[in-house]
Amino acid sequence: MAYQKNSAGVPAASPASGILDTNRPQPHNIEAERAVVSAMLREPASCVDMVIERLKESSVFYTHTHRVIFDSIKRVHAENQGGVDILTVANELRKTNKLDDIGGELTLVELHGAISTTANLESWCDIVAELAMLRNMIDVCSESLLHCYDAGRSASELIDEIESKIFKVRFTVEKSDIVTLNSSIDSTFEYLQKAMKGEVEVGIKTGYPDLDRMVYGLKPGEMFVLAARPSIGKTSIALNILRNVALRADYPPVAFFSLEMTADQITRRLLCTESDVSESSFYNGKFRQTDFPKLVRTVQTLKKARLFIDPTSGLSIAELRAKARRLKAEHDIKLIAIDYLQLMKGDKNNQESRQQEVAEISGGIKSLAKDLNVPVLVLAQLNREVEKTGSGDARPKLSHLRESGSIEQDADVVTFLHRNRDQSKNLTDEASHMGVDAELIVEKNRNGQTGMVPLKFYPHRMEFVNLSKYDEEPEPSRFG
Repeated sequence: MAYQKNSAGVPAASPASGILDTNRPQPHNIEAERAVVSAMLREPASCVDMVIERLKESSVFYTHTHRVIFDSIKRVHAENQGGVDILTVANELRKTNKLDDIGGELTLVELHGAISTTANLESWCDIVAELAMLRNMIDVCSESLLHCYDAGRSASELIDEIESKIFKVRFTVEKSDIVTLNSSIDSTFEYLQKAMKGEVEVGIKTGYPDLDRMVYGLKPGEMFVLAARPSIGKTSIALNILRNVALRADYPPVAFFSLEMTADQITRRLLCTESDVSESSFYNGKFRQTDFPKLVRTVQTLKKARLFIDPTSGLSIAELRAKARRLKAEHDIKLIAIDYLQLMKGDKNNQESRQQEVAEISGGIKSLAKDLNVPVLVLAQLNREVEKTGSGDARPKLSHLRESGSIEQDADVVTFLHRNRDQSKNLTDEASHMGVDAELIVEKNRNGQTGMVPLKFYPHRMEFVNLSKYDEEPEPSRFG
């Protein structure tokens, strides 16, 4: 439907709107529209494709100015004329004689500075899309009211037409994700044949052979939960897995969102683990100069890794989505790790309970894994129930996941890192170098078996190793 625009540059009411209050403006949110267009100008590499995919057409914008600019950005982006920025968009508007129509280059400059971050871009797009649907519904319903007064048409014919228009309203903005079996069966069969022949990697290998045999690696689109009580070593094993993945021969890019540690702390941990040197030795005077060459070699090795660290504390699910989407677009990351879930914040205000907020976060992480088609390794905290037995060797269960049963529901794989807390207290240097027993318990596996993976933990270098791989040899070294 194309309607005349008034002097303010917004669509006038539809011809049928005389039935309604014509002085009442249609639903819109100018601020959200400005934020969306601003994001496309500020960070085109990560935002333009996402906005175009979500909003599709300029008709979803309420103001004429935003519609014209959106169309110009789309054309510049499609023609790849050096990228989207104020100059290229202004030039495109000038070529189509619409630059003065939108208020000149000053309007573009003002839009560019309208926001300070693009973290909430997805939410802004949702607002714009939903209000566009409401405006389209007003038009459809207004015209339908007029047609209802037309006695020359049958009721069944009219209802069929109205239903058709309502469905069109929904799918002008919302994308249907329905896939027919016929369209997917051939590609699925081809994938299974390649997997059977070992021609494709079903999941990213974690570096723990017993775990990989059980869960077939970290598979794209899946949420892999690794939970433990504090000070058991869940951050350490997560970093061990990230290191194992990032240092493969093809150096796949991986991302680590740490809500607990700084980038420097994480880097020190990785450097000391990989070089087999205790971090405490740098501070207590026990560092051996013979270890220095190992550190130098490790520095050169780690420089090859494409590990992206985000140490933002109090990260919200919206910020996580925005940052992860940008990393996927710019670097094609293959794995995301989050430390840890209960430190994140939900997007909604006035949460009725912390359990509901954690449920929102958990669902958001699962959606992120599916949307980006990458595995997400998320660490989680266990509640204190596991310790109420009075035994340091009490094994965790699914019911011990802290604050929300939705984590269990959303996760494809749930594992518990376990070791005897009492046994690990006041270890001597010799005992620390010999290692302590640990277990990785696969409690839930949506597409495979459950069971226990035996590990050895070496506290001095904060590393877990697959016990069976080394046949219980004391402290295996990567440096001979």
